Amino acid sequence: MHLRITLAGLAAAVLLSGCMPVYSPALGILYTDLKGPLDAGTTVGAKEGTACVESIMGLIARGDASIKAAAADGGIRKIGSVDHRTENILGIFGRFCTIVRGS
Repeated sequence: MHLRITLAGLAAAVLLSGCMPVYSPALGILYTDLKGPLDAGTTVGAKEGTACVESIMGLIARGDASIKAAAADGGIRKIGSVDHRTENILGIFGRFCTIVRGS
């Protein structure tokens, strides 16, 4: 009986912990898909690069969502703006992306 209660508590903790790898200004319990600014310069630029981290059930998270990785993805040398995108589905799958625009 004690083992069953412990396993139920562990399962509840995993399911309720969510899987957002980083801070998000808003979080939907069932589904999250939002974009927002991190930093803006004087120009936006024509090129765009993206770098993401992903999380599965809050147990495994990996990736590189750094500004440097996003700039490299878009071949950007001069950064004009940095935005983010956050996605979460039922706390099972989460993704946080850094989006860099520039030239």
